[in-house]
Amino acid sequence: MAMSVLRNFTRNMASAANIKNVVVVGGGLMGSGIAQVAAATGHNVTLVEMSDSLVEKAIGGIRKSLERVAKKQFKDDAAKGQQFIDGTLAKIGGATNPESAVQGADLVVEAIVERMDVKHQLFSKLDAAAPAQTIFASNTSSLPIAEIGSVTKRQDRFGGLHFFNPVPVMKLLEVIRTDQTSDETFEALMAFGKRLGKSCITCKDTPGFVVNRLLVPYMAEAIRLLERGDASARDIDTAMKLGAGYPMGPIELIDYVGLDTTNNILQGWHEKYPDNPLFQPIKTLQQLVNEGKLGVKSGEGFYSYKK
Repeated sequence: MAMSVLRNFTRNMASAANIKNVVVVGGGLMGSGIAQVAAATGHNVTLVEMSDSLVEKAIGGIRKSLERVAKKQFKDDAAKGQQFIDGTLAKIGGATNPESAVQGADLVVEAIVERMDVKHQLFSKLDAAAPAQTIFASNTSSLPIAEIGSVTKRQDRFGGLHFFNPVPVMKLLEVIRTDQTSDETFEALMAFGKRLGKSCITCKDTPGFVVNRLLVPYMAEAIRLLERGDASARDIDTAMKLGAGYPMGPIELIDYVGLDTTNNILQGWHEKYPDNPLFQPIKTLQQLVNEGKLGVKSGEGFYSYKK
């Protein structure tokens, strides 16, 4: 038994060691965060965006994030903090051509817009350009991994790595395997996640995986409660914070996540599973999105954030 565990551990570490060069496609909050934690743990990272200015913006954001980390971790040693910042940034390069960027990649992590057609276009191109052994992963939070990977000829080397925002802070990583993901690929992705310092859980390729599959219907039910006039937004949030010990109430959480994001997830799941009542679209949510009230990012959602 002990030898078997040791063999598995050794094999996993070997798989993780094989992932040295990481390409992250998409330099938004999630992509930048993934690039940061990968670089901070010794990986060579290429961050791909659509223009040089977007690459610069993403790396600027990473620099600020690293400065915050250094302030906490090295508060008594400014020189060591600066060394950490410079050392991590030295591991990150930028690119605007994804096909060129992936030619030396061991792992490609996609963190672009949650639209299947756009992801298909990207992975079709990457599949033709990347070496045969390169592993592909998507950071999608709601779309089926198997469907995203269906346009590639490497479905055995395709999985999900669902990080949480903000990536440098949140400890959880959901590692998703499809029916076609090979054991070797799955073990490499799990080992990579652990090397990043994440607590990794695994889940089948089911809508929303674990966290969002529970969280999105919970948030939707909170809006329905509000819609029926059963309780005010503030009282619903207070109830879940003080009664269930949640750090944030469901209505506050929707404003933080984004009303458009929540609405898109529900809409996508409803189209795929029209008979599931948990996935029914919500008129109030759709109306607020149409009015441009998207939550914290737009200054107003269910609550107002305008100063």
